[in-house]
Amino acid sequence: MKFEEIIEFCNPVSVLGEKSGAIGKLCQDSREVQKGDLFIAVKGLRSDGHNFIHEAVHRGASVIISEQELSPVPGIAILTVKNTRTLLGPLAQKMAGEPAKKLTVIGITGTNGKTTVATLLWQILTKLNLKTSLLGTVEKRVNENVYKSRLTTADPIEIAADMKQMAEAGSRYLVMEVSSHALDQSRVLGIPFDVAVFTNLSHDHLDYHESMAEYASAKKKLFTSLDNKCWAITNADDPKGLWMVDSTPAKVISFSFEDKGLLSAVILTSDASGMTISLDGTEFTTPLVGRFNAYNVTEALLICTALGLDGTSVTGILPECTGAAGRMERINDPERIGQEPMVFVDYAHTPNALENVASTLKELKTRGQRLTIVFGCGGDRDKKKRPEMAKIAEKYGDKIIVTSDNPRTEVPEAIIRDIMTGFSKPEAVQAITLREKAIRTAIKQAGKKSMVLIAGKGHETYQEINGERIHFDDREIARNALVSINNHPEKEEVN
Repeated sequence: MKFEEIIEFCNPVSVLGEKSGAIGKLCQDSREVQKGDLFIAVKGLRSDGHNFIHEAVHRGASVIISEQELSPVPGIAILTVKNTRTLLGPLAQKMAGEPAKKLTVIGITGTNGKTTVATLLWQILTKLNLKTSLLGTVEKRVNENVYKSRLTTADPIEIAADMKQMAEAGSRYLVMEVSSHALDQSRVLGIPFDVAVFTNLSHDHLDYHESMAEYASAKKKLFTSLDNKCWAITNADDPKGLWMVDSTPAKVISFSFEDKGLLSAVILTSDASGMTISLDGTEFTTPLVGRFNAYNVTEALLICTALGLDGTSVTGILPECTGAAGRMERINDPERIGQEPMVFVDYAHTPNALENVASTLKELKTRGQRLTIVFGCGGDRDKKKRPEMAKIAEKYGDKIIVTSDNPRTEVPEAIIRDIMTGFSKPEAVQAITLREKAIRTAIKQAGKKSMVLIAGKGHETYQEINGERIHFDDREIARNALVSINNHPEKEEVN
């Protein structure tokens, strides 16, 4: 962009200095600034970009955008604006060539289910030969090329760059998970969502949001940002489902398995191999299991309806769509399928998510089958949910092992002590700090007809300890444990 275009777009309160010609890239991290770039100073949770303006100038920034009045700097143009945070997203899109306007953007928000719904939708659209990209918790996808994700919703500059890459690669659709943090911090301002989806709301992120009311209000911003050409899809069975869309200008589709929504859904059959669901008389099948997944699959189907896709084609493809990795993922020893404990890995790290997966497995248990639950809680996060998760594990598990999750800067044993306060019979619970040992112990002690649920980390391939990410994959550990036990049952040791 040229300097004159930036002035017109930003509508600054004041301008010091002048520039001519094109401006370099947009930066909010002073360490990334190069000669000729534009640096925008944004107040963050832990640091204020205004404190790094001097460094940005030193590195060669030619334009500074600030909320604070600054003294003139020779050779530097300074734009003073009212709010740099709300300007950042739209400016990032503008400087990237408005890539969001070249895509049909579907935003999915809620406490649980975002990744499953997003992945299912990406799978459906891709199988329909529609070029589709994905921005989510587990990964980014530019059509079928996969990249790692760092956050559920990245910063506006990264999002704009990703969208530009997607548009240039020919993507027609973008499926995007939208976190409450991103909505609260205005990270998705400037993105014109075509469809917005609400999954559910339960206890999470209260280390960031001061209350459930504030948490819900952050989610609602996605729906109030829509216009009357958009679609809003909501789970009417959630207590906040209809409230979430009550003031949106968008066209609303609400659905319910409890006769509360515009559309009625029913689970016709459900077992360990999947479900058959009826939505207003249309039947479809899915390999996903559990009532909570019935909501996820139904929302994916309704998004396709909002996009105007052929319903018969979509329902025909659904049986091939398996959802996201690390979400109720069955782990096997490939040489001995059916001759071992049933082991499941799931990302469940909130009370509601743990209840969803644990209750589903309890329903699927056959007579005499026992369920072992292995779980922990993350460090430096909301401590209130720790005893709550203990109560849920005790409600559904026949055997419980409490272990470490991502302790971050907390002492793992202290987190475990917090969890233990929630058990009515703590003496019946095993506490094993080392997560690998806990997983191996659970699998070794489980009989061939037992179930083991390893909850909390799901798709993650690391443990975060004192600021360092160390390779750790629940699925890898569980699979190795199964192979080891099956090959040498009498020699398997738990270290």
